[in-house]
Amino acid sequence: MRGRAAPCVPSPGGGSGVMTPGGVTWVGLCVNVLLALAKMWVGLTLRSQALLADGLHSVSDLVTDSAVLVGLRISGRPPDEDHHYGHGRVTTLVTLFVGTALLASAGWIVYNAIGTFRTPHNGTLGMVPFWVALVSIAPKELLYRLTLKVGREAGDRSIVANAWHHRTDAFTSMAAAAGLAGVAFGGPEWAFLDHLTAVVLSAFLGVTAVRIIRESVAELIDVAPARAVSERIERAVAGTPGVVEFHALRLRMMGGSIMLDVHVHVDPTLTVGEGHDIATEVQARLLDCGCDVAEAIVHVEPCERDAG
Repeated sequence: MRGRAAPCVPSPGGGSGVMTPGGVTWVGLCVNVLLALAKMWVGLTLRSQALLADGLHSVSDLVTDSAVLVGLRISGRPPDEDHHYGHGRVTTLVTLFVGTALLASAGWIVYNAIGTFRTPHNGTLGMVPFWVALVSIAPKELLYRLTLKVGREAGDRSIVANAWHHRTDAFTSMAAAAGLAGVAFGGPEWAFLDHLTAVVLSAFLGVTAVRIIRESVAELIDVAPARAVSERIERAVAGTPGVVEFHALRLRMMGGSIMLDVHVHVDPTLTVGEGHDIATEVQARLLDCGCDVAEAIVHVEPCERDAG
C-alpha cells in the first residue's frame, strides 16, 4: 500500500505575516536602488572612495534581490511533466547563489580594505559622505530584520539568506561611516577605522556565508536532517495506532522542507481498506509533527509476526 501526502512547497505568496516573501523582496529591491544611486552619486561627486565602494555593494544587493524574485516565481510552480517532484530545489539553488554572493562580498570588502590601507583619504570631503553612509544603516538593518522574519515564517531559506545579504550592506555602511567620521573629525590619520571595521565585520559575514552555502550543498546532495528531527519523525510513525513496526525510513530535504518515505508493518489480517486508513493516519501525523514535512510516502506491508 502506498500513500502520498500533498506537497507543500512554499509559494511566492507564502508566509504567515502580512508581508509575503515576494513583497519583502520587492521592498528590498526598491530600497537598494535608492541607496545605490544616492551613495554612488555623492561618492562620485565628492570623490569619496569609501562611499563609492559602499554604493557598489548596494548594487550587488540588486542582483541577489532579482535572483530571489526569479526563484520565488519558479519554485512556487506545481509539479509538471518534466518535474514530477515540483520545483522546490530552485529555492536551494538561489540560496546557494546568495550565500556565494555573500561570501564574495565579504572577501571583496577585506581585499579592498587591505589594498587601500595606505591610500591617503581626501581630507576635504566634509560631512556629507559621512551622513549619507550613516543614514543608510537604519533602513538596511530594518530591511534585514523584516526579511529575516518573513523568511523564517515562510520557511524559505533563500529569503533568510537574502536577509543576511541586506545586513552586509548595513555593515559596509557602518565601516564607511567609521572611516569617513575619522576623516571628518580626526583627520586622515584616523581613517584606518574604515579598514579595521571592514575586516572585522567581514569575518563575521564570511562565517554566515559559509553556513548558508554548507546547508544548501547538504540539501542538494540529499543529506538527512538532524538526528533530533529524525527521532521526532520516528516517534510520530511508531505512535500511530495500527503500526506494529516500521523500517526503511528515508529522509531528505527539498526547498527547506522534508520529503520522506517509510515502510510500516500492520496486522496481516487487516483488509486493504483498513491498511490504507492506517497509512493515511501515518501521513497525517507526519504532516502535523512540527518537522515541516512536505511529502510523506507510506508503504504498507503485512507483519510477519503476531500483531499482539
